[in-house]
Amino acid sequence: MQLSEHNEISPDRQEFLNSQGASLLCLHHSPVIRSLYLGAGCTALMLGALGVILPILPTTPFVLLAAACFARGSERFHNKLMTNRYTGPIILEWRLHRSIPRKAKRLAYIMTALSFSISILIVPEMWQKIMLATIACILTFFLARIPVR
Repeated sequence: MQLSEHNEISPDRQEFLNSQGASLLCLHHSPVIRSLYLGAGCTALMLGALGVILPILPTTPFVLLAAACFARGSERFHNKLMTNRYTGPIILEWRLHRSIPRKAKRLAYIMTALSFSISILIVPEMWQKIMLATIACILTFFLARIPVR
């Protein structure tokens, strides 16, 4: 996997990408399957982008899924995702250490609390409030289980 010279990424990310390039990028031999992976990756990335705004959709898992799909479907899109200043560090942290950055976890807690609190205040029915509170508790439980380095 060759990264272009003009991309500005940290030396540890560059070293990891160069040393692990073959294992990260494993394009499928069939063009039809590659196009399916590309479509799935684009869909996952769009859902991740929606997750920035919507309270129920998580962003990070969709970005990780997009990276996995692009690694099998498109070298160009995979390189763009890995060298992006927002998505690259999250993917690299997950691949290296199976963890998320402390800042991302803190932001996830804040956004979860904020969005679910507003949603609970807006919905009229008590069962909806209870359902939203339950989903928020489950999401917080899963966030707490993800390690931070």
